[in-house]
Amino acid sequence: MNFHIKILNKTGRRKLSHDGIKYGILILEAKGVMTGFIGGGKMAEAIIKGVRSQESGVRRDIFLSEPLEERRRYLAETYGIRTTESNKEVASSCSIIILAVKPQNMENVLDEVGGIISEDKTVVSIAAGITLSYLQAKLKTKRLIRVMPNTPAMVQEGMSVISLCECFSDNDINTVREIFMSAGKVITLPEKYMDAVTALSGSGPAFFALFVESMIEGGVKAGLNEDDALMLAVQTMLGTARQLDTGISPRKLREMVTSPGGTTAAGLKVFEEKNFKNIIISAIKAAADRAKELGQIKN
Repeated sequence: MNFHIKILNKTGRRKLSHDGIKYGILILEAKGVMTGFIGGGKMAEAIIKGVRSQESGVRRDIFLSEPLEERRRYLAETYGIRTTESNKEVASSCSIIILAVKPQNMENVLDEVGGIISEDKTVVSIAAGITLSYLQAKLKTKRLIRVMPNTPAMVQEGMSVISLCECFSDNDINTVREIFMSAGKVITLPEKYMDAVTALSGSGPAFFALFVESMIEGGVKAGLNEDDALMLAVQTMLGTARQLDTGISPRKLREMVTSPGGTTAAGLKVFEEKNFKNIIISAIKAAADRAKELGQIKN
């Protein structure tokens, strides 16, 4: 799929600008199909980085708008993209519009652009808690997709889950899927699972980070310096993840490492005594419940 830039001002003339707006826009144009990302934060950057890293497909020209001049300049210089300042320009000129804004900003964005998003446009939201029914109530188009990505997308190891209606062709879905696959793995699930997805893969990186942080502190208390403890903990996490990615079950891997009466068994006994597993399960439930609450607030 070949992409090229199309940047227009209000008169329809081409322009290149680093001017920004409140929420930001990323635009791709593919064989006459414009894709716009409204939002210039970390997740938008992760997607840009993934798209720019591709040897083929959704690789080339990107157009983004962002309120902070310093941020616009950074994104332009780092990824070779162009910038603009109008959400409405993106909404009117793009066939696919990806809403990459925070949930609390979604209503203002939709109020701004909703009137000019026609029925033939596809709208994709990556905001936590924003349901398809909420988007449907705010927009004319029924071509709505909800995606929950996560921060490992910043290193092209993200996990994105897509929910959508049945009104899409395979070609439409493949276009959106390809964008998110540039930053990691993608699966499709019914929307009823999105709160659980948000808790597990959306919030999960923070939970893993806390565990690694604790392992580092434990290593330091055991006599290691912090740099060595960091390397040992991070590499152990990466290696374990890669082992699990081969298909071995977590239980089987744990049993492989654990010898009766050994060091691992001693550590696991402490986890069991402190009810570690139930703490993790409760944390996932709390995050899922909060995701549900956020959705109810917006609906």
